[in-house]
Amino acid sequence: MKTTQTDFGVLDGEAIHQYTLENDNGVSIKISTFGATITSILLPNKNGKIEEIVCGFDTFESYFSDAYKANAPYFGGTVGRYCSQIKDAKFSLNGKDYELAKIVGENNLHGGKVGFDKKIWEVSSFSKEMANIQMELKSVHLEEGFPGNITVQVTFTLTNDNELKIRYGAITDQDTPFTITNHSYFNLSGFAENVEGHSVMVNSDTKQIWDETGVATGENISVAGKADDLRTAKTIKEVHEAMGDGFEHFYLFEDKGFDLGKVAEITEPKSGRSLEIFTTEPGMLLYTGKYTSDELKRESGLQYGKYRGFCCETHRYPNGMNIKNAPKSILKAGESYDSTTIFKFNW
Repeated sequence: MKTTQTDFGVLDGEAIHQYTLENDNGVSIKISTFGATITSILLPNKNGKIEEIVCGFDTFESYFSDAYKANAPYFGGTVGRYCSQIKDAKFSLNGKDYELAKIVGENNLHGGKVGFDKKIWEVSSFSKEMANIQMELKSVHLEEGFPGNITVQVTFTLTNDNELKIRYGAITDQDTPFTITNHSYFNLSGFAENVEGHSVMVNSDTKQIWDETGVATGENISVAGKADDLRTAKTIKEVHEAMGDGFEHFYLFEDKGFDLGKVAEITEPKSGRSLEIFTTEPGMLLYTGKYTSDELKRESGLQYGKYRGFCCETHRYPNGMNIKNAPKSILKAGESYDSTTIFKFNW
């Protein structure tokens, strides 16, 4: 087990570093201080062959290519101050109205124009003898239109049980909408194929209803017995064909009081790899990359694009500040935000 630091680039005169977390089983995870971004996960398959399983780039400059900026897929980034779309880019809190940047049509998305995924995070601690790193970010009052000075921490830990544990913490001096997540795109085949051959189980019988602009309306609907009922594992291709579309579903989990529990499992039979997901969060956005540009690829030639990666974005309700009774969508002054998601890899 170890963590090593390397130089990754320079932005506005400030050095960007990349940290590599390695365990004793051949798993290696690279995380950049730019956006607290996972840029690479190397994982063995059932035959011991180690391959890349996430979308990302080997050079810092590739995160600023015209094709990447135009498509804006948020590869591997830590997304905040509030994930997903906010209706009409506005909300009211404690009697005050707040206006946000319009990113997707009339709506705000993933924290605004310069969200947490585009910030340089400070490394607050890491150990060369452990596969562990903690990063910190300070977001000031009215940055991207959100109230309150907030200090955010994210801790990445790789264990010898092949778990990537991501723990988020935050404190604020004013009430503010807050929920963050990691936006990694996984392909357990090592990008040999698209993700439609993967099998997916999500332990949920309910999803949010989104309007025509892609925003949560506050209404939920049962998926029981429908094509997107994933309580029994199905192949992604089977469901894609039945829906005539890709996944962009926010599944809601049975109330578990923000305790950690297993919520999903994805397997890829040819490689023998699987990914189990545990989280304290009340929901997960399952996205199969239907908008990802086919122009994007890693410098090594690994091809990204439509249905070439899936995301499991665990977080609070999208548009939660505009939805009645959305659980813990507002971080109160003096409270501590505490959220954990575990990606457990098997092969």
